[in-house]
Amino acid sequence: MSTDEDTTDASTGDAASSDGGGGHCSTPDSDGEVAETLGIVTFERKRETAEEIKAELADRYERIDLLEYHGDVFAEHWGEYDVFCGLMASGIAMRKTAPLLDDKWDDPAVVVVDEELTWAIPLTGGHHGANQVADDLASMGAIPAMTTASEAAGKQGVEERAKALDAHVVNGDSTVATNLAVLDEDLGPVARLDGPRAVLVGDDVTVLKRNSDAEEGIVLGTGSVSGATAEQFDDAWERALETADATWADVEFVATGTRKADEPGLLEAAEDRGLGVVSFEKETLTEFEGPTPSRSKELIGWPGISESSAIAGGREHELVVEKISHENSVTVAVGR
Repeated sequence: MSTDEDTTDASTGDAASSDGGGGHCSTPDSDGEVAETLGIVTFERKRETAEEIKAELADRYERIDLLEYHGDVFAEHWGEYDVFCGLMASGIAMRKTAPLLDDKWDDPAVVVVDEELTWAIPLTGGHHGANQVADDLASMGAIPAMTTASEAAGKQGVEERAKALDAHVVNGDSTVATNLAVLDEDLGPVARLDGPRAVLVGDDVTVLKRNSDAEEGIVLGTGSVSGATAEQFDDAWERALETADATWADVEFVATGTRKADEPGLLEAAEDRGLGVVSFEKETLTEFEGPTPSRSKELIGWPGISESSAIAGGREHELVVEKISHENSVTVAVGR
C-alpha cells in the first residue's frame, strides 16, 4: 500500500468524517480567551438529561452550572457565562434572549438542544462558543446544525483559524469580508509580522493578535490515511521533531488540508498536545506544493498534504524536514 497521505478515499477526495466528539478545543470568547463557562438552562422535568450533559462535558469546561428555567433566567445570568445551552425549544430561547443581544463580540453564545439529544442548534455566537458546544453534544449523539457559512461549507473561518493559532481577532467587523474570501477559497495562509512595526489595513483585512508572547516556532504539516489513530499521529510527530532536532515547545500548531481536517485521530492527538489545527484549501496547498512526489496529485489533483501544509503554515514558508511516513498511515513534514 502506498504511504502517501492522500491515497485513501481517492474516488471521492474526502477523508472519513469525524463523529463530532473527538478533538475538542475550547473556543475563544470575544476577547480571544478560552470559553470555559457553560450555563445549561433546563426545565425541571428535563433535569435528568441536563445532568447527563453536565457529566459528559465536565472535563471540557472549567465550570458548568444547571439553571432552572423561568421567564427571566437568561437576563438574570446574562454575562455570567461564555455560553448558554438551552435544553428547550429554539423558539423559547430566541424570544428570551433576543432583547438581550447587543454585539456578537460581547454577547454570550446561545445553543439549544432537544430532550432526546437529536439536534444541537447554535442560535447566536456560533464562532464564539455555540458551534463548539454543539460539537461537544455530538459525543452524546446529537447532530450539530451549523448555519455559520464557513462551517456549513466545511471550511475553517478566520475565527477558527485564530483559535488554532492561539490568537484572537482584533477588528471583528472585518471577518465578514475575510470569511467570504474563505468561502471563495481565496484567503490563503495568515501573513505574520514581527514588530515593532506599524501596519495600515483596510476594512477587509482581519488582524489577529497572539494571546501570549510565545516565540515563533515550527509547524507540523500532517496528512494521513482515513482512520489513523491518535497514537500513530503522535508517534509520527515525535519522529519528525527528532529529525528536525526540535522539541514540543518549538511547535506552533499542526497544519493539514481541509479534506483531512476532521480526522478524529488527528484532532485527538493535537488536543492531547495542546495544539491547534489549521486547515488549508486545495488552492493554497497547490501554491505551496512541496518537492516530494505525491500519488494523490495523480489520483485526485491534491498536492501532498504534509509538505504543502508545512510550507504554507510556516512564517518563512520554508520546508525544514521533508515528508516522513509512519506505519503507512501518517505523514509529517516540518515547516518554518
